[in-house]
Amino acid sequence: MEQEYRPMNENISRSKCITSECTGNVEQKAADKCVHEYIKPPVEVRYKEELEALKGTDTGNKPENWQMSPKAVRTFILGSPKPIVYKDKEYLIEKKYLGNDALVERCIVTLAGNRGLMLVGEPGTAKTMLSELLSAAISGVSTNTIQGTAGTTEDMIKYSWNYALLLAKGPSREALVPSPLYVGMERGILTRFEEITRTPAEIQDSLISVLSDKVLNVPELGDDGFLFAKAGFNVIGTANTRDKGVNEMSSALKRRFNFETVMPVREAAMEKRIIMNEVNKLADEAHIAMQADEDVAEILASTYHELREGVSSYGHRIDKPSAVMSTAEAVSVYYQAMITGYYYGNAEISMDALVQNLVGAVSKENKDDLEKVKGYFNTVIRDKSSKEGGLWKEYYEARKWLR
Repeated sequence: MEQEYRPMNENISRSKCITSECTGNVEQKAADKCVHEYIKPPVEVRYKEELEALKGTDTGNKPENWQMSPKAVRTFILGSPKPIVYKDKEYLIEKKYLGNDALVERCIVTLAGNRGLMLVGEPGTAKTMLSELLSAAISGVSTNTIQGTAGTTEDMIKYSWNYALLLAKGPSREALVPSPLYVGMERGILTRFEEITRTPAEIQDSLISVLSDKVLNVPELGDDGFLFAKAGFNVIGTANTRDKGVNEMSSALKRRFNFETVMPVREAAMEKRIIMNEVNKLADEAHIAMQADEDVAEILASTYHELREGVSSYGHRIDKPSAVMSTAEAVSVYYQAMITGYYYGNAEISMDALVQNLVGAVSKENKDDLEKVKGYFNTVIRDKSSKEGGLWKEYYEARKWLR
């Protein structure tokens, strides 16, 4: 399973430049340095060259204050079949969201209108990634974000005060500290609201007047306290449908959003592709000289797909775990096994490490789920081991860690 390591920079930090002129380019090396400076660079940094190429060649109609046209936004997220030429270089725009293309198009159209966009679905279905891609392409920034929690307050959403300036000069714009919603309205950019249903209902409802009238009132500033949203402002919310500690949105707030449900991956082959892509990105960012093994990714994708669907490829009925068997969890399990192999092994992924990390992922919420996974191994994996042999046999033998 040991594989030759090939740098993934071209695939993950920007569009792939496919002309010889880019070799040794000083700006490109600087971009590499910038990308690798951070644990997780924002989308607009990771794909800086790709975004610039799309903006430079965009001829479509643009909504006011958008960085690029809806067509170019779609191309950025879903990729282009042919390279685009910008400043004598060719860039192949790679597909970043491996999901429903029609859903992406509807999301873009919603954001061009006067309603907010709400992405709902089970945890781990790439809602956050999609919202980041949309924000980076439309507004040029994906970090204007509110993270919803049980402790989120209204001033974390709208604005707060620098109390030293407030005491010294009284209420003024100088003393006001804008929060993401205020910033979005003032600059005409998108505001992302992550896990909105984790916030208390009264905090959620503070968005209603802003989404309806596109105006925010700061009473302390008197007649100068009205902030009217600039063109380009909108809100992208995300909400999980299965997590505990969720506060249902009011009907009034729901009416201000167009809802799009992001479904889990339904094909094991697509899940394998996502696992490999995301793990290779993580490995490159951490400077781990390994790449995802396609056969191991196939085994893990098959496991997650079958446990989530409740039926195996051989027709076995399976007791579905109550845990969220998301693709994001599968990526985490694989990546942890890769790290184990890199630091403790010989740069190889072992089935023992894979199963050990699978145990932690499955049993984090309900210990009874482990028994369901044991049953899955003792039926489905046992049959695949006898018929397929190879890694499937190693995988079956690693069931000893299911305890």
